[in-house]
Amino acid sequence: MDLLFDLKKGKRGAIAKAITLVENDPKETKKLLKKIFKETGNSMIIGITGPAGAGKSSLINKTVIALKKLGTKPAVLAIDPTSHVTGGAILGDRVRMNESTDSGTYIRSIASRGATGAISRSLRNSIRILEYSGFDPIIIESVGAGQTEVEISNIADITVVVFNPNTGDSIQTIKAGLTEIGDIYIVNKSDLSGSNQLFDAVRDFIGDTERNPIILKTSVKKNSGISEFAKTLKKLMISKKKFKKDKESQRLETELKDIVLNNIREKIDDMLDSDKTFSNYLKKLNTKKIDPYNAGDKITKSLLK
Repeated sequence: MDLLFDLKKGKRGAIAKAITLVENDPKETKKLLKKIFKETGNSMIIGITGPAGAGKSSLINKTVIALKKLGTKPAVLAIDPTSHVTGGAILGDRVRMNESTDSGTYIRSIASRGATGAISRSLRNSIRILEYSGFDPIIIESVGAGQTEVEISNIADITVVVFNPNTGDSIQTIKAGLTEIGDIYIVNKSDLSGSNQLFDAVRDFIGDTERNPIILKTSVKKNSGISEFAKTLKKLMISKKKFKKDKESQRLETELKDIVLNNIREKIDDMLDSDKTFSNYLKKLNTKKIDPYNAGDKITKSLLK
């Protein structure tokens, strides 16, 4: 398979083709995974999240260049909130990251399609393609929107949360979920007024917890704090490497459950479409002869016979 040969060489066209495949073609994805799976699961995954407008893309752009100087080979997957009409990803991130792309980093936007399970599926497999192609670390950028952050922290070995003085201004407005998942917290755009207060607040509110996360300040505009951030990431990559096996094992367990449940769900959907019992109880439900829970229990019993 030429695609595999080209992937191994880290050719961009092959990587793009393979990621498009795992986003759109379940059948071909299975074939590809069968061939590459043994050589995956070893790269460090860095999740970078935070409120929209925190300046994540520009920060990643600069950090990736600094990480390359430290001898790593980073790649970036940016999870985009999708346009529900076209299902296509907004490519703003790619535009903001053009500098690091020029330096040979692979950057790709992945459409989130608004579904949490689906993001895990295409994301997991896109990560594997990049691992097979020799990238390490793999940086996942997500827009801080609800469930996605928590999912990112499940997938990532290192989670970075980015704030800036303009987002909400006060620590009270920062969502509780974000205060629990970070290994590193960054006050970005530290050239703006209010950044010192935000830094102090993050340090007092989050830094003094048992987890004792690292808190840093960066400014892309002034190019300050970036190399410190990259060095901190490199150190963390080394120290977290020893937990990689356990984390990978948890991930595989979650993934296996997801796949099994998904297969069962599809099977049950098919069964319900053609099931007499289901349509009979649906009629009874419509005429109020039975309540939904009772009907649901009876259908479930008939399916599990």
